[in-house]
Amino acid sequence: MNEYHFIDSGYGRKLERFGPFTLIRPCSQALWAPFLPQREWDRADAEFFRTPKGEWVEKQSHAKSWNVLLKGLKFKLEKTSFGHVGLFPEHSELWPWIQNNIECAKKREPNFSLLNLFGYSGSTTIFAAKCGAQVCHLDASPGMVERARENAALNKLEKHPIRWIVDDVFKFLKREVKRQKKYESVILDPPSFGRGSRGEVFKIETQLIELLKLVKSVLSDNPSFVLLTCHTPGISPLGLKNILSQIFPEGVIEVGELTLNTTHQALPGGIYGKWTPQ
Repeated sequence: MNEYHFIDSGYGRKLERFGPFTLIRPCSQALWAPFLPQREWDRADAEFFRTPKGEWVEKQSHAKSWNVLLKGLKFKLEKTSFGHVGLFPEHSELWPWIQNNIECAKKREPNFSLLNLFGYSGSTTIFAAKCGAQVCHLDASPGMVERARENAALNKLEKHPIRWIVDDVFKFLKREVKRQKKYESVILDPPSFGRGSRGEVFKIETQLIELLKLVKSVLSDNPSFVLLTCHTPGISPLGLKNILSQIFPEGVIEVGELTLNTTHQALPGGIYGKWTPQ
């Protein structure tokens, strides 16, 4: 069951329904005119504006937090001062590919382990766990890790083997290398800019290659895949392919755009890069 619906976009905004609530949020790539008439947009419950403090203007009174189903999984949502709600629905496009790779890998490695870096509120962690993976979920934000744990509980995964880590990605990976800890697969969704658990600064333009080298260092001798998603406007699918090809010169690399789709349009929502050893 799916309670998320991408409805329309245009004039630098997108219109989405998350369960019972319809929201308008900024979208810099939506330079075209909306497909639907203005009256459809006027029915939205709230709209986010990028002011210095971030501002939601509520048109209809609704709950501070609520749950929504995305492809059969349940997630807790809440409007934030960044305009986020705790879910990136476009990532679910990649779930069938993840599931297929996990199922194939588990035939040779029953204790399949997956590392999810910049794991945010845990949607991909929860999906991978549902597929039978043992997951290590890492994010620098204690609040996001707690939300991910709540989402795991909503999906009855509180007893599943998931490690919940609050840490800086680079520090964690370097410790894993020293401990010779290995993973069959790594998923990562690095931000354009971020801060670690102790204020460490991350800039994707200058640190992505170093990050991917560390990712390669924690892969097992018989890895299944690496999946990177990115929402940084300055990095194109071709640019990402060039970077991945340098770090993983052998194997298969596939890149493309993440999209949100309706019957009348597709909205770019980021890019992805997939690496498999064969």
